[in-house]
Amino acid sequence: MGTLAVLDWIVIAGYFLIIAGVAWWVIKQKTDTATDYFLAGRHLGWMIVGTSIFASNIGSEHLVGLAGSGTTDGMAMAHYELHAWCLLVLGWVMLPFFIRSKVFTMPEFLEKRFSPLARTILSGISLVAYVLTKIAVGIFAGGIVFSVLLPNISFLGLNSFWIGSILVIVFTGIYTILGGLRAVAYTEALQTLVLVFGSILVLIYGLKAIGGWDALYSIAGEEMFNLWKPIVPDGMEGTWAPVMEEDRMAWYFNTNYPWVAMLFAAPIVGLWYWTTDQYIVQRALGAPNETEGRRGTIAAAFLKLLPVFIFIIPGIIAFALAKSGQMEILTQELMTEQGEVNTQNAQAAFPLLVAHILPVGVRGIVVAGLLAALMSSLAGVFNASSTLFTMDFYKKFRPEASEERLVMMGRIATVIMVIIGLLWIPVIQGSRGLYDYLQGVQSYLAPPIFVVFFLGVFNKRLNKDGALWSLFIGFGLGVFRLAVDTPVTLIDGFQYAEGSFLWIVNNIFFQYYSVIITIVCIATMFIVSYMTPAPSYEKIAGLTYGTLSEEDKQASRDSYTKLDVFLSVLLIVVIAGIYIFFS
Repeated sequence: MGTLAVLDWIVIAGYFLIIAGVAWWVIKQKTDTATDYFLAGRHLGWMIVGTSIFASNIGSEHLVGLAGSGTTDGMAMAHYELHAWCLLVLGWVMLPFFIRSKVFTMPEFLEKRFSPLARTILSGISLVAYVLTKIAVGIFAGGIVFSVLLPNISFLGLNSFWIGSILVIVFTGIYTILGGLRAVAYTEALQTLVLVFGSILVLIYGLKAIGGWDALYSIAGEEMFNLWKPIVPDGMEGTWAPVMEEDRMAWYFNTNYPWVAMLFAAPIVGLWYWTTDQYIVQRALGAPNETEGRRGTIAAAFLKLLPVFIFIIPGIIAFALAKSGQMEILTQELMTEQGEVNTQNAQAAFPLLVAHILPVGVRGIVVAGLLAALMSSLAGVFNASSTLFTMDFYKKFRPEASEERLVMMGRIATVIMVIIGLLWIPVIQGSRGLYDYLQGVQSYLAPPIFVVFFLGVFNKRLNKDGALWSLFIGFGLGVFRLAVDTPVTLIDGFQYAEGSFLWIVNNIFFQYYSVIITIVCIATMFIVSYMTPAPSYEKIAGLTYGTLSEEDKQASRDSYTKLDVFLSVLLIVVIAGIYIFFS
């Protein structure tokens, strides 16, 4: 069952035909202006906004990385999915400022609030981050899926991994380059349905294979379902000293997602990603007004809870099937001779379930769902990257450029980003796990962006000098950690001398390092801002809570109903219930 049957291929072909049809219909629509191409003419309704946000997020890192983390760490990564509440922060707190300012990009908002240099810095860092994370990860995940489902194919010396990686980006790149955000958003709405339906099928068949929920809980063990991991592993003594011994270790060296790190560090990445990242916010900016944008974020927040059940739990099912020996192929692929999880192979847990527990035909539906996830995440980042490059760099230096020229440069930028992403894949292959890699890079780069946006909106006294120094120092600390980590990841057997400064830096759990960067950035922004002149009221009018006019406040109050409030409160209650259930 490790290969696809004829019926599976028919189902997959049907899916591609439907996607191609939707994409072609959208491409035929008018996309000859920058607003049309990059923001879908600001005509996206709340349902399209919500499904597009969800589909863009629930991509390759989830079907490969999140399911793999479920196999290795159980429910630990569910914290990131329960950050659905961050989408409420976007809709209720940040989006009104973004829509009111009529910006194309998040860096453009920083220019309005602080300075042009802040815009340039954020644009550059965002583009680098997209290459290091979303683009490379998406391409890598496509290769993983193909290598599991079609392990024996080769072409011109390329194995199934590289064939899959390349094929995934070709189809996605075509409709993204031609159709812009409108093509991305409408295809993502369809892909969301396929992805969710297919993943639910994996959950159902997986529970059936293991013998039901009680059997899963018994085989996997209680610890796999606990969201709150100890500060140090059980049986070990925690210490402040930078040591890593058999029975004693520094508490900040523990990489098993301890509850302290998840409670204080994870929200930093969550708030950055969901409320200030171009990749996500661009969909809400495509809404015609604050009302539609907010309702789209509420819808996306409810959808965001699904990965806990359709990715993490299937990952735990794969672990239980492998551990119990009920499915020999999973035991061989996912477990070492010592009976421990193979962290590298765990990234293939979800595709392995698809290949070996699903019947013919159903397998084709789920593979279509996997491809939907891969393509939706890649399409989203392609469009976001091209928007950042074109509007924040090219247009800045060529303000006289025509609308048609801007669209063309956006398409060229997409091609270049893909090529660079392909070159970065070997680094990801050497990492502990796809989701670990992704969260690590984001944790190093997110803090200064999070600090500058949120402090900038909530405190009118903070100025461009404070923002710039916070960005410089924060990104410097993040890039330093990436530079320290990369040799260990890329070079087999490479290690720093035990006890050395670089060894300590390399072993500090990335979430704790993220908290350190955040504290430094906050202190820097306040100290520098209050040592330099305050910004003029005219420059920041309407861009902070302290400078809103009565008309702005009334417009926001008129933009929501009691139903919007009720659904937002309901989401918080549901999240709290999940936390209680898995405690």
